[in-house]
Amino acid sequence: MKRISVDIGGTFTDCFFVWDDLYVDAKALTTHHNLALGFNEALDLACSRAGLDRATVLSEVDSVRYATTLGTNALIERKGPKVAAIVTHGFEDTIPLSRGRGYGEGLDYTMQQNLPAAERPDPIVPRSMIRSVKERMNSAGKVVAPLDAEDVRKMVRELVNAGAEAIVVSLVNATENPAHELAVQEIILDEFPPHELGAIPVLLGHQVSGRKGEYVRATSTIIDGFLHEIMFHALSQLSNNLRDSGYDKPMLVIHNSGGMAQMNSTDALQTIHSGPIAGVSAAEHLSTETGLGHVISTDMGGTSFDIGLVPEGGVKHYDFLPTIDRWLVSVPMVHLDTLGAGGGSIASYDRIHNSIKIGPESAGSNPGPACYDRGGLRPTVTDADLLLGYLDPDNYANGYIKLNPRRSRFAIEEALADHLDMEVLDIARVIKDGVDEQMAIGIGKELRVRGYLPEDFTMLAYGGNGPLHACGIARHAGIKRVLAPPFSSVFSACGAGNMKQLHFHERGVHVTMYNATTRALYDRYEDFNAVVAELEARGREDLVRQGFDAADVRHRLEVDMRYGNQLLTQAVALEDLSRIDGVGDVLEIIKTFGDVYSHRFGAASAAPEAGIRCSTVRVASYVDGDVVNFEPLDSGGERTEPTPVARRDVHFIGHEDALDTPVYDQDALTHERVIHGPAIVTTENTTFLVEPGWRLEPTRQGAVWFLQD
Repeated sequence: MKRISVDIGGTFTDCFFVWDDLYVDAKALTTHHNLALGFNEALDLACSRAGLDRATVLSEVDSVRYATTLGTNALIERKGPKVAAIVTHGFEDTIPLSRGRGYGEGLDYTMQQNLPAAERPDPIVPRSMIRSVKERMNSAGKVVAPLDAEDVRKMVRELVNAGAEAIVVSLVNATENPAHELAVQEIILDEFPPHELGAIPVLLGHQVSGRKGEYVRATSTIIDGFLHEIMFHALSQLSNNLRDSGYDKPMLVIHNSGGMAQMNSTDALQTIHSGPIAGVSAAEHLSTETGLGHVISTDMGGTSFDIGLVPEGGVKHYDFLPTIDRWLVSVPMVHLDTLGAGGGSIASYDRIHNSIKIGPESAGSNPGPACYDRGGLRPTVTDADLLLGYLDPDNYANGYIKLNPRRSRFAIEEALADHLDMEVLDIARVIKDGVDEQMAIGIGKELRVRGYLPEDFTMLAYGGNGPLHACGIARHAGIKRVLAPPFSSVFSACGAGNMKQLHFHERGVHVTMYNATTRALYDRYEDFNAVVAELEARGREDLVRQGFDAADVRHRLEVDMRYGNQLLTQAVALEDLSRIDGVGDVLEIIKTFGDVYSHRFGAASAAPEAGIRCSTVRVASYVDGDVVNFEPLDSGGERTEPTPVARRDVHFIGHEDALDTPVYDQDALTHERVIHGPAIVTTENTTFLVEPGWRLEPTRQGAVWFLQD
């Protein structure tokens, strides 16, 4: 196995390089103006550590995989083209009305309840850029009103004259019959051919989402259209860079569904959060191989803190109606909770509460924290960590970045000291403890709303800053066991290297598995099986187009079900069932749904007497591949304390004075060693902070346990 996996974050570009039995990790600053430069720098560093040159590596590796948060950042910053939308006549206000709930989507529960202060997000497609065309399909896919071609031409010309740079077409009931959407696309391409100057991308709602629901299908397509240009140019830039360096295979892009595909089979919408989701997939793989039990994965990088949940058995949680930024969309996506808390998160003065606010704004990689000495003037979490003594100014990121403590001190004094009347070190303590508490609250909320207790989970701490803040986060969250996994600083990139090529296809259906009125079970097996066969064929076609043998393609059937007219819909994976051949299969589906529902909401909450309905059929099509193998996490035998390479004064939360703290290097992280806190271990890509009352126990492959003494 020879492959390169890259996670392009807001601050760092992480590279995980596999060359047969050799695993190498490397990091470089993300170069936002040209992502290929940061990739080349990280890859060159990995190649030098492996004793190889880049040209040789790129000519022989079997794949290069990219995960990126570029689309996420573009959406947050609203950097994209002017998008227009074409909808069915009479539905012009569906998008701006946003089901009447647009003010609350993407906000936390407290803010959703604050109706007097509720504000809708600025629309991606303003009302002035929405046009309707005369046509109508009914819910069975039959034409009620035929499409008026001249009306379409008129509306398209109006939108182009208004400055449209991308056009989204989302017509009513197009999932049942897409003929009108396809006809609109044909008319647009006839008016503005792709080969002529002035051509604009056209995106169709039924191709982005096959699920019923006009609003969510429209928003999904709008976000896809908004990100289309920036993702196309950025990924093309990366692809061209690979080609120029001698790599002649298709580039693979990580999807937020937990799989990956070639660039020509990737929608921009599928790249949202793909980097952190690669980390969740790595956590799932590690949990399955080593028997970790319940795992909460936490990725603390320079910009954000991402939380993923992997219960015992290695099953990820999916969101089938996730909220991206402030928009509800209908694409299957691995569940992820993201907080604006990372090493680059900016600490600012909150005048209302006379306190310090941390994040969500980040200093990023340019200019970066004040201590980077690259022009940053605002204090960040990294500046606080440096002043508290956790970071080595001359050996940060393997000496790649020299840190300037005077800049950190100046930034905190200017931004916070005068307002709070506190010493700089005391402010640094507040920043460190505050960001740890903020992340712990996010973990506790994520677990408790799903019926879990934090003390039952092992916390995986990874990302560039994960091992540095692991003890503080666990202390606030009440977690007793923390594991910094193998290759912790580039663990998401490692996860990208393990992913399967996978595609989800889904279709909205009206299936009543149990009719409470007639007390009858579903018996239209051929109709259901035809939908499944169609979705399997589409997934198989996707993978065959990417060079796989049809015989190697595997499928997993999933259905979205609910009791009666409940609004809550539960996704159910049918691992051992792909067709309905009789009453026994229907009863098996009903039982599986009842088990999943009862496990989540309690046995008394199931209500089969209200009827059981299925609203969506979904098929995951995938091909298995080679993966990185993780070694057992227990090493056995007696452990001894290593000899420190240095000592320095370090300030810890809960201790008024600095503590004389031993400092170790990477050689101390062997399975024969144990390191009792307080202690610091500085490695090439990250720093392990062992707080008083904790100990560090490394394992054979490089994973490190944080355990309470």
